[in-house]
Amino acid sequence: MRSRADAVSEEAYEQGEAPRVDPRTGEVLWVDVKAGTVHRARLESGVLRVVAGYEVGSRVGALAPLREAGSGWVLAVRDGFAHLAEDGLVTPLVTGLVSGRDQMNDGVCDPAGRFWAGSQAIPREPRAALFRLAADGSAERVLESVTVSNGIGFTADGATMYYIDTLPHRRLEAFDVVDGELSGRRAVAEVAGGNPDGLTIDDEGCVWVAVWDGAAVHRYAPDGRLLATVELPVPRPTAVCFAGSILLITTAWLGLDPAPAGSGRLYAIDVGVTGPPATTWAGAL
Repeated sequence: MRSRADAVSEEAYEQGEAPRVDPRTGEVLWVDVKAGTVHRARLESGVLRVVAGYEVGSRVGALAPLREAGSGWVLAVRDGFAHLAEDGLVTPLVTGLVSGRDQMNDGVCDPAGRFWAGSQAIPREPRAALFRLAADGSAERVLESVTVSNGIGFTADGATMYYIDTLPHRRLEAFDVVDGELSGRRAVAEVAGGNPDGLTIDDEGCVWVAVWDGAAVHRYAPDGRLLATVELPVPRPTAVCFAGSILLITTAWLGLDPAPAGSGRLYAIDVGVTGPPATTWAGAL
């Protein structure tokens, strides 16, 4: 099955990433990595209407809501983790996880409320890692020898984690998860046509993967079969999330000169299957 997404944002973002639906408010959240900004909007009549934006003061790769209404969000920032309050105050939680030009990248919470986020190595070498931020604010390295940690997603029961280390394999992988520990690493699907980036899991257990430089999002069955392709009019989709049955897609114009029209905007399509909102972090300040 092939279909095509339409733009739903007026603004374009250099490196739009990490779209999420906040389960506390129904708002759509996303970041602009290089600009170091967080954005909040409401999807109304097929248009994203921005309601707030925040300057983080650092590159920001991903975010997740805290559980309590009004308590803000946990962020993966350049060298670790931080908290963003609704009034814009940024409080460091863990620093110094990466050094040099390396930086934190994509991340999500698991059903138990732990925030998982990985780093990317610059230049591209297998020295990055995947980290797990517990509710007590402690962080652990849980996966070594990563190059570009990207999409992460957990099944509803928390027993399986889907994962993408974009380089060098360009594939979707899976792990078994027991009490926050990973085992049973295995390849699920080779991603053709570009570089796999962010991912999300729908309510049927299938995985949607944004394909950077592939102008598409792929839907994979748990056994690795390619079930559907959503095409975009721009080459660099970065990540995906669900708002009911609407698949929302962030894109980037980073590194494109000239950038094709529409690059960096957010796109959406009704794919006929639903997906959950963001899982919340169990920590508290």
